[in-house]
Amino acid sequence: MDEQPQTARIWNYWLGGKDNFAVDRAVGDQIREAFPDIVDNARASRAFLVRAVGLAAGEGIRQFLDVGTGLPTADNTHEVAQRAAPEARIVYVDFDPLVLTHARALLTSSPEGATAYIDADGRDTVRVLTAAADTLDLSRPVALIMSGLLGHVTDDDEALTMVRAYLAALAPGSWFIALDGSHSIEHGEAEKIWNDQANPPYVLRSHAQFARFFEGLTMVEPGVTSAPLWRPAETNPKRLDVVCGVAIK
Repeated sequence: MDEQPQTARIWNYWLGGKDNFAVDRAVGDQIREAFPDIVDNARASRAFLVRAVGLAAGEGIRQFLDVGTGLPTADNTHEVAQRAAPEARIVYVDFDPLVLTHARALLTSSPEGATAYIDADGRDTVRVLTAAADTLDLSRPVALIMSGLLGHVTDDDEALTMVRAYLAALAPGSWFIALDGSHSIEHGEAEKIWNDQANPPYVLRSHAQFARFFEGLTMVEPGVTSAPLWRPAETNPKRLDVVCGVAIK
């Protein structure tokens, strides 16, 4: 399991975690050398997720489907959601072996709520939705989260089809929270290093390409933008090559 660099472990390294191997740190350092902002990107991505989940919970969403969750770290979806609403129910989806070994860390919950983990490829929408229905009531609104996932679905049409399949199965009033790396020359160099050595591959999309995933939905202000600029908690945030958006069905 430690012979090839893996997405979840590399991101864990950039976020300051300890659940990674030497091969992950080596690739992570190569990418950081080519694209020094990558660590800021990782932290900004996590901060966006915290703000977006907090907003959804504050607006009455009590169910969350986090597809491609990655390794547990500070302020996981269930922790943020259940701070605002202890009765919130969360389902995590991932198929990385290391994430599976850490599932127990995710499978914690407030007494009033519930947290579950599905070992599945997020592209298998039928399997994921069928399993999620054991914990979530899909006839009521759900916040669908895809943070860092869509870049790993490298075919644009396949990624769009996957998003639409999930959203079609969710009730009106459901939220879609998504984030991915966006393209720049420096980030493109990092993408090449990643795809030469790490698994699975990743594609960077422009803001316009990323915005296609929200077609037919009502965008939450400020729309599709760089993650630090989405309802920032700080003044004068730095624009980074990571794009995000939140929308409502």
